[in-house]
Amino acid sequence: MKAIVITKPGDADVLQIADLPKPEPAENEVLIRVRAAGVNRPDIAQRMGKYAAPAGAPQDIPGLEVSGIIEKCGLGVVRWKVGDEVCALLAGGGYAEFAVAHGGNCLPVPGNVSLQDAASLPETVFTVWHNVFQKGKLKKGEHLLVHGGTSGIGITAIQIAHALGARVFCTAGSAEKCTAALKLGASICINYKQEDFEQVLKQEGVDVILDMIGGEYFEKNVSLLREEGRLVFINAMQGTSATLNVMDIMRRRLTITGSTLRNRSNDFKQELAAQVEEHVWPLITQKLVTPVVYKTFPLARAAAAHQLMESSEHIGKIILLTKN
Repeated sequence: MKAIVITKPGDADVLQIADLPKPEPAENEVLIRVRAAGVNRPDIAQRMGKYAAPAGAPQDIPGLEVSGIIEKCGLGVVRWKVGDEVCALLAGGGYAEFAVAHGGNCLPVPGNVSLQDAASLPETVFTVWHNVFQKGKLKKGEHLLVHGGTSGIGITAIQIAHALGARVFCTAGSAEKCTAALKLGASICINYKQEDFEQVLKQEGVDVILDMIGGEYFEKNVSLLREEGRLVFINAMQGTSATLNVMDIMRRRLTITGSTLRNRSNDFKQELAAQVEEHVWPLITQKLVTPVVYKTFPLARAAAAHQLMESSEHIGKIILLTKN
């Protein structure tokens, strides 16, 4: 099979296409003939040597989400059969013509979504549901602030939160991106290159913040939180250190938390997949949440896809396509 491999840590040009043996599914796993693979920030971190794949996952093939057709089922797989169309969350190995996934981490492709676009769903939807709704406990009528509003995570968080009755604020880096965020359901989008989001939102107050920026955003985030507010980190693109006023957090009973998804157990991801299927898949079927694919690339042009993501010009997801 054709696969994209990381030949050494470095810039996007270290991604090269190679011929590799087709993987075999182990117990409780399925082999997927990959139609499309989503591109995500952790793929870039892995390419740069900053985010190793967990034990048991392919170490040199990036890719955390795919869509495709089940080619083979391992022992113990009950729900799926050969020929089923699925999208799946992986611990790695998605940039390939075939990939192995735990059966419990697969979901059926929603009926109104193309097999290609379905590759844009697992990583972002799983991440948003866990961090905004399970850890952040966002409720109907509350205020959510999403940084990076037109990233893959951002467009997903805006749509799901809006569909479930929250009021959504976000930040983005251009007027075009702010317009896109507003169309997806955000009530306010702040162009962080022109305005200070803390000043714009200080009269609104926020209950939950989903932050992938870190650094100097920390104190501004905390200042915006209402009593019992929740700040949830999923990345720290601008730094991992911050000044913390413990007494202020105690006085307002704030929660500061965060998570990574890739290294969690298959049992955890299977339970999360069930929650996503129950709560988010109906929103997709009703077209209250829709995939937003910015651009597709053939698998062999994975380096160009990474360069686009690193430019931050995109609005929504970037997808790699195989010829399968």
